Amino acid sequence: MAQIVRIGNSKGVRIPKALIEEAQLEGKELKFRLVKGGLMISPSENPREGWAEAIQISQSTRGLEPIDGEWLDAPLVSDDEWQW
Repeated sequence: MAQIVRIGNSKGVRIPKALIEEAQLEGKELKFRLVKGGLMISPSENPREGWAEAIQISQSTRGLEPIDGEWLDAPLVSDDEWQW
C-alpha cells in the first residue's frame, strides 16, 4: 500500500518497491494526473528516447558514417503557427 509522508514542508508518496518494479517506474521521471476518483501516476513520456542509439546502430551495421544527431535533442514544437 502506498503512503503519503511528510518530506520537509511538502508531502510525498511512498510506493512499495515491488509495485515500482512491477510498473517499471524505477529511475524514471513521473507524471501525475488527476482522474475521476483519484490520482494516476505514470512515467513521463519522452518521444525520442532511444532514437540516437538506434540510429548509431543502424549506421554502424551498414558501414555508413554517423549522421549529425543535433535534431534528436531539438524540442518538439507545434505546427499551429505555420502558414500552409
